[in-house]
Amino acid sequence: MEIIESSGNVFKDLGFPQEESDKLIIKSRLMMEIESFIKNKGMTQAHAAGLMGVTRPRISDVMRGKIDKFTIDALVDMLSKAGLQVTITVEHVAA
Repeated sequence: MEIIESSGNVFKDLGFPQEESDKLIIKSRLMMEIESFIKNKGMTQAHAAGLMGVTRPRISDVMRGKIDKFTIDALVDMLSKAGLQVTITVEHVAA
């Protein structure tokens, strides 16, 4: 068995192009924040949906990790409506 060191981005390691893997990692982190917020507050999906201005099935999609159903914008909007601020960091990487 060969062990390969991770790049730090699971999507890149799975073979996604760099641009796509960057978007997927951002979406997954935003979704994890939404899920964590809901669980930590002990909210029902219906309550979270009302707070975030989406339907309960949309919250279910977040909780089930259905990353392909969301845009970065939609996830940021949900977090913002929940009273959470999203910040970003841009780093230069060696080519």
